[in-house]
Amino acid sequence: MDFVVQIIILALIAAFLGYKLYSVLGRRAEHEEETLGRLPPPSQSRDASALPARDRAQPTGEQTAPSAMERAMSAVAPGARRAVQEIAAADRTFEPARFIEGARSAYGMILEAFWQGDKETLQELCDDGVYESFAAAIDARVEAGEVVSNRLIRIEQAEITAADFSAPMAHLTVRFLADIAAMTHDRDGAMIAGSLDDAVESDDVWTFSRRVDAAAPNWLLESTDAA
Repeated sequence: MDFVVQIIILALIAAFLGYKLYSVLGRRAEHEEETLGRLPPPSQSRDASALPARDRAQPTGEQTAPSAMERAMSAVAPGARRAVQEIAAADRTFEPARFIEGARSAYGMILEAFWQGDKETLQELCDDGVYESFAAAIDARVEAGEVVSNRLIRIEQAEITAADFSAPMAHLTVRFLADIAAMTHDRDGAMIAGSLDDAVESDDVWTFSRRVDAAAPNWLLESTDAA
């Protein structure tokens, strides 16, 4: 009988100790779960600047994306980039890529105006010296009774090859590689030069200029040459 009583007492003691152990560990576990539940996931809580160098390093072979300046300079020859950057610093509206687009348009408009004898358009797009040369060539062509039927087929390439900035004047030289179909007739309509069936590759070097402090954004053609 005493043996049975001892077993019952030991069982009660074990139950009591088990209850106390649960009350301590169980609450601690619940507290840790609540604390972890309030923490952000590791990817949000780790600051990249605090990572070890090996964690910040890019995987082998991964290429960094080109910067905005590198993309802007893609159509600028290396030797002209410093002056182009100086122009961009002096004129916040200047962007090399946008300038190239405008130069391509101007190239086509000026050639078309010259072929058609449109002096008004030429005067708007060229400085006085270039305009006078174009106008003289048009007058000579008219006097000779010649009519041109040229057509710009495509501009293969346009690149800023040289630049100069002497405040406030900016000068940019662009090399154009283009295909042009050309044909000239005399006053009687007979073809005297060229062919509209065969395009001729044209390699032109044009220089544009602008005062960076001017209100008007227009660049004027100041010289033409052949490469």
